[in-house]
Amino acid sequence: MNIAVSAFEEKKDALLDKRFGRCNYFQIYNEKKELIKAVKNEGQISGSGAGVSAAQQIIDENIDIIITGNLGPNAFKILKKANIKAYKCDEISVEEAVDMLNKEQLEEIEVAGKAHHGMNV
Repeated sequence: MNIAVSAFEEKKDALLDKRFGRCNYFQIYNEKKELIKAVKNEGQISGSGAGVSAAQQIIDENIDIIITGNLGPNAFKILKKANIKAYKCDEISVEEAVDMLNKEQLEEIEVAGKAHHGMNV
């Protein structure tokens, strides 16, 4: 299982970025909480549709779970259709967010009504 976290930076002690489509990086972890890699978010440079581009990148990276702050409705639909679970988290360290996921302390985004438009912080 691969877990992606929207992040401000690629370094291990980075903070979670609550903006899914406009985050700078996705840090990718395996189920053992080991950082596999950090990838630059291709969606952040989109004029529009950043969330859709980011969602496609998450699919291409074979991600099973995304941890982020806000998830727009279009990105939510794409991820749901690909059976990728999304979890909401505050702006804390990426490592803390992964720990919270493993302890089942994060809220799953389960319905489109709980998805938010991108630039909310």
